[in-house]
Amino acid sequence: MTTSGPDHERTHRGLRPHQRPGNRFDSPACLAALLGRQDNGFWRVAPVAAPGTCTRRAYRPDTLVLDTWWETPTGAVRVTDFMPPRAQLPCIVRVVEGLSGSVTVRSELSLRFHQGRVLPWARRADDCTVAVAGPDAVWLGTEGPVRMLEREPSTVTEVTVLAGQRVALKLVWAPSHLPGPPVQLGVPAETLVKETADYWLNWAGQCRYQGPWRDAVVRSLITLKALTYAPTGGIVAAPTTSLPGCIGGERNWDHRFCWLRDSTLALSCLLHSGYLEEATAWLDWLVRAIAGDPTDLQTVYGVGGQRLLPETVADWLPGYEGSQPVRFGNSAVDQFQLDVYGEVLDTLYLSLRAGIPMPAHVWDLVQAMMGFLQRHWRDPDRGLWQVRGPRRQFVHSKIMVWVATDRALRMGELLGRNGSSAEWRALRQEVHQQVCREGWDPGQQSFVQSYGSPALDASALLIPRLGFLPARDPRVRGTVRAMGGLDGGGFLRRYVSGGDGVHAVDGMSGREGAFVACTLWYADALAATGHPEHALEAFERVLGVRNDVGLLAEQWDPDAGRQLGNAPQAFSHLALVETAFALSAAPSRTTGGGGRPGAGRPG
Repeated sequence: MTTSGPDHERTHRGLRPHQRPGNRFDSPACLAALLGRQDNGFWRVAPVAAPGTCTRRAYRPDTLVLDTWWETPTGAVRVTDFMPPRAQLPCIVRVVEGLSGSVTVRSELSLRFHQGRVLPWARRADDCTVAVAGPDAVWLGTEGPVRMLEREPSTVTEVTVLAGQRVALKLVWAPSHLPGPPVQLGVPAETLVKETADYWLNWAGQCRYQGPWRDAVVRSLITLKALTYAPTGGIVAAPTTSLPGCIGGERNWDHRFCWLRDSTLALSCLLHSGYLEEATAWLDWLVRAIAGDPTDLQTVYGVGGQRLLPETVADWLPGYEGSQPVRFGNSAVDQFQLDVYGEVLDTLYLSLRAGIPMPAHVWDLVQAMMGFLQRHWRDPDRGLWQVRGPRRQFVHSKIMVWVATDRALRMGELLGRNGSSAEWRALRQEVHQQVCREGWDPGQQSFVQSYGSPALDASALLIPRLGFLPARDPRVRGTVRAMGGLDGGGFLRRYVSGGDGVHAVDGMSGREGAFVACTLWYADALAATGHPEHALEAFERVLGVRNDVGLLAEQWDPDAGRQLGNAPQAFSHLALVETAFALSAAPSRTTGGGGRPGAGRPG
């Protein structure tokens, strides 16, 4: 159990949300069975007669309230799960409701603090069960008649519900030094579910998108809102760690942090969708995170903007389906990555154009970052994908240097700051010429991953979106056609992984799945280069692999027919929203050059 979702700024017992330990996405888990075994912590609520897979489940429309239905030989029951938008402490509510017949439901709670390894001290207090270990306390309260069963070291309760009867279970985290049960335990569950549903319905109602994929877009936006740590505005890449990109392999990363890579896409998505408040909060987080020495940008920061995210290995957890190691923290903070300068400056420029107020010192940041790029743009780096192999001259990184320079010039024009214009224009031209010369493979008629390498990279699909070359340019069209080399069952891999020689770019073993975001970039590029029907096919393939509640992980395995990587993944949902807007705005038929790229598949 870690906590997430909207977190309002009212006080509770003298502590503000951002001052409390244990209530952030990167807090140590106390329910870690997903990455281990049942003795690493879990909470199961299910009928005694049918404890396996539920009959079906779904979010209530335009909310983050989840309903799960169970059909049993004796009747039917629904379990409703949600987290109230937080004014106080993080809370999970589970409401058991009888639909027909008579059903006995069992709740079994097994808490293991500190990433699934510490057995807490549990006791009864004030009609609740409280489990304590170190700084953490978790309170379990019930609403309605339940039977407590003795089954150490778990807390087990049972209830038999008839049609129309309801029983609620509430689990609340609190600092262990605070006395008494949290106040949420005394609020009726009926009140909490109504307030929660109303909150999400009101929030979703602000969405500007009115196209044919509104349900998918709203679900993605709700997911992004739930991935936001509201006290700071930071949006994490995913709420999970170490869900593997290769089952049984080592491609397991901690994504419970904020990536600068996502900054422009996140801001654009929020502004397109009508969420100016969230866009402003994300910009505020970004400006605070890069404060200090702006030339020392990291690739990733904590939700509070913290820089130290040491990567450790949890050797007591066997990993999801045996995928090891299980990692907490992310060593990508130490990588040199040129593209983040382009992402930051593109985000600042987009914000300026949108009329979002920016601090007066932002122009100083721009000048400092441009000074750094003028000195270091020729250096090799780790690239967009943060490879753990040797540094290279990645084409996308150089393109993002061009983006940084272009956006700095445009900001200078808007702000009347033209002191360095001639110098920056010369840099912009030099970078553009180098990329077109060194990053282009005339044999493949495509831009490639790095200078001197024939390897393809899906990031080249972003060239027209970034403004580096127009979509009508034959080099863009050639690159789109060449992406067939990254095809994986109709989805696009980000690059060829797990190979030898020039293809062993990431220094990792094992072949990962296709990247959801890259497939959506491909749909955007198809539409931009005059193939809207094939773009639509690619987009709808992605919609077709969402899970039963509309969520996307980072990757899709077309061979096994399953999602891979951390989930839900912000990068995937951001790309989905942007593609929906792009395809909704595109004409149904367009003309243009370029060969037929295939029946809706890459290539």
